[in-house]
Amino acid sequence: MRSKVQSHVNLKHAVLGLFLLFLLVLLLRSTFSSTPPQSTSTKAAEPSQPVPSPSCDKIPPSMAQAIVHYATSNNTPQQTLKEISVTARVLERRSPCNFLVFGLGHDSLMWAALNHGGRTVFLEEDAAWIKTIRQKLPSLEAYHVAYNTRVRQADELLEYSKGAECTSAGGDDHRSSGCPLALRELPAAVLETEWDLIMVDAPTGYFEEAPGRMGAIYTAGMMARGRREGETDVFVHDVNRPVEDRFSKAFLCEGYLAEQEGILRHFTIPSHRAEPGRPFCPAV
Repeated sequence: MRSKVQSHVNLKHAVLGLFLLFLLVLLLRSTFSSTPPQSTSTKAAEPSQPVPSPSCDKIPPSMAQAIVHYATSNNTPQQTLKEISVTARVLERRSPCNFLVFGLGHDSLMWAALNHGGRTVFLEEDAAWIKTIRQKLPSLEAYHVAYNTRVRQADELLEYSKGAECTSAGGDDHRSSGCPLALRELPAAVLETEWDLIMVDAPTGYFEEAPGRMGAIYTAGMMARGRREGETDVFVHDVNRPVEDRFSKAFLCEGYLAEQEGILRHFTIPSHRAEPGRPFCPAV
């Protein structure tokens, strides 16, 4: 989630433009919905009943903070504008909602602002980085997560996890799972919530001794299957890398792939608890 490049000024302006456009749509929608319809009657209004004037809504605090933050920062989100737009379109449709993000970085305030009125939670592997971000952005809800896997174990984990122990869908308590990919030590605040959107953009996964995103991808898929009803939108970034590519196809399923933009994949996974007979992955 943390930006690997710090000097993309044009991208910063593009992201800020996306914010302003989203804000304009939000405010227009709020204005139209809050303005009472005009009467078609020709009868004059009585003096004791003045016609109410349209309300003037303030910018939501989270949106205002995000605009100021990105307008005054040289740090830019790691995703491209087109990749960000994929998730932004889903948030525009589903927010306010529950949004879980694996990773805490320079784009975190953006996601929280785009989910205005909802709950956005971030999971981060680096406790010191959480402290740094909280000093700048204390409104963000973030938790530290320890991972016990390594990228070099990916092939072995993928082969082992094809068994029934890891592919029996529909369970609602990840803490009791025997699958080595299951993140059983997540905070209770995460495990006890049904998430509408899940973004996997962490932990670190670009060298052999890094924890890798195997467990995050697997757990995101099982959370989606285990919700009581409805669908979960799951996003995986960096699918140009072997782990993100293979594990997203295996546990989020090509049959649930909604779209791919650049190196971001978007999956829409239905509840398996609501329909226990569903196969782990649909036929493609």
